[in-house]
Amino acid sequence: MKTGKLFVAGVLAFALSAGVAEAKIPVAPMDDAAKAKAEETKAKAAEAAKKEAELLAKSQDRVAERYKKSQGKAAPAKPAKTAAAKPAKK
Repeated sequence: MKTGKLFVAGVLAFALSAGVAEAKIPVAPMDDAAKAKAEETKAKAAEAAKKEAELLAKSQDRVAERYKKSQGKAAPAKPAKTAAAKPAKK
């Protein structure tokens, strides 16, 4: 039992010290080449996302058209007349 508590205390101490050590690591400044590469990567990612969005829209349009065509072959359901549509008799 004592070993288990010691183990838990050790793990807790390690976790807390790792968080403090990680927080103290400074961010390295980026040089011009790294900034340019980051911008290029960002632009490529944006263009890829735009292409994927366009492909998704096209495929959704195809599915919608296919659905509309399949619904057109079946007999269209006629809307039922409701009481609100008929004028009330006095």
